[in-house]
Amino acid sequence: RWRTEAEPDDGVPQSLTFNPKRAPGVQPPLNMGSPSPGEIFSHFFSAAVFKLLCENTNKNAAKNLERGKKFDWSEVTPGEMQKFVGMLLYMSVLDLPRMSDFWRRESIFHVAFPATVMVRNRFMSILSNLQMSDPEECEENDKKKGSEDYDQFHLVRPLMEMICMNCKSIYHPRQHLAVDERMVRTKARFGIKQYLKGKPTKWGLKFFVLADVNGYIIDFILYKPNRASGKGLSFDIVATLVDKDSLGSGYIIYTNNFFTNPILFRHLRQQGFGACGTYRQGRDGTPTTQENALTKTSPRGSIRWIRDRELLFVKWMDVREVSLCSTVHSVFSGDIVDHYVSGDGAEQKISLLRPTSVTEYNKYMGGVDTSDQMIGTHSVPRKTMRWTVTIFQHLVDIAATNSFIIHTDRCDSMQQNPMTRQRFQEQLTAHLLGVKLKNVPQIPPGQKHLPVPTRSEHTEAHKAGQGRRRCRLCHRSTAWMCEACDVGLCLQPDRNCFWQHHQGHSLQ
Repeated sequence: RWRTEAEPDDGVPQSLTFNPKRAPGVQPPLNMGSPSPGEIFSHFFSAAVFKLLCENTNKNAAKNLERGKKFDWSEVTPGEMQKFVGMLLYMSVLDLPRMSDFWRRESIFHVAFPATVMVRNRFMSILSNLQMSDPEECEENDKKKGSEDYDQFHLVRPLMEMICMNCKSIYHPRQHLAVDERMVRTKARFGIKQYLKGKPTKWGLKFFVLADVNGYIIDFILYKPNRASGKGLSFDIVATLVDKDSLGSGYIIYTNNFFTNPILFRHLRQQGFGACGTYRQGRDGTPTTQENALTKTSPRGSIRWIRDRELLFVKWMDVREVSLCSTVHSVFSGDIVDHYVSGDGAEQKISLLRPTSVTEYNKYMGGVDTSDQMIGTHSVPRKTMRWTVTIFQHLVDIAATNSFIIHTDRCDSMQQNPMTRQRFQEQLTAHLLGVKLKNVPQIPPGQKHLPVPTRSEHTEAHKAGQGRRRCRLCHRSTAWMCEACDVGLCLQPDRNCFWQHHQGHSLQ
């Protein structure tokens, strides 16, 4: 039967000894001094990451050219790829409806800076050919479709594994961790796209995330249908994320009712981990007895509990019934919570008993939600129908957010005031783009608003017509253009469109 908080609990399991593999917190060399945003980010998107992106993107571009696709291409370098990532972060701070709007001219919404870093066509070419895995290996993987050896995520796996490894190496978590789901919005037509009714982002790619209480993402797994073993998907996900070899022992894992499973919690306890989470009624291994259980008429603050060896099942009546399972907490340790209720035309404060597991769950479960909030503040993702680009943009988000958390952690340890998230991302963007943050955009070096021929080399036979452009203002054919604006403009005694364009006038 369910017992009340007044009844003794003689079966409290032995307390865990916290024994992490490394000292919790920021790891060397970032744990010394106050590293800059660019220095922190370079440990996530390292030289090896940029080398991987450049090699595979160049191979993919060459492959697309062989197929007959028409676009201008020169091999992308790590420095240029770094500027490409910087432009994505720039777009996350200065949000415009479409990517092309950052290069729009002749508008009151004109933004001058992006064109000084990278021309639009080059940015779009890199984006359209962006590749995270070797194209030849992808072809070999495609031949395995329908077999157990086929990897559905081969296109993104190399980069995901590198970012996961970097996340683990740069920071070691403290004792309390949370496992939760995350939805990444996408309109791509892909078989793994999920629908979650209770999430703000209802359609998208689903990730399972392990996070510290401060929001730092330690590890993540992209959801794959039909991957569950005989113990269930929730068991497989948590058992994979909570790795004793990399974490150590003595950690306490907090989960929601999707993951909470008595079999899983017992397995974690055997591995040296504690666990606490809300659970669903009727799940295998949870109590089914209704003797002395809570009812809808039970007063707020009522507590009922059952212990099954190391498992403690607790019910607590708040506004509605709350059900938790824990392997590390006692039933009640004197926690009191104040609530305000309306009565007789005025609010009255009442004090309620609260189980220890509820207090600890509320305190430590929000790590993934904290990360989601920070990512949502300045999110990189732009609209795309390619699911691989969606994941790439999300990996940039994870790296930028984890970098900011490391910055705040270092500032706290040095008793300094950290930067705001926006200021941090602005400095990071400036570093990646290779410019100073306080910078007045100028015309690209060596360019001025001067009239130049649309084509300098002509044969004598084609001197009159070859290489001419349409005038931006009168739309007639012209042999003249502006060197800086790169648009055709007439330069005739009776039709000086060049002068009118730069004076901000238009033809009637």
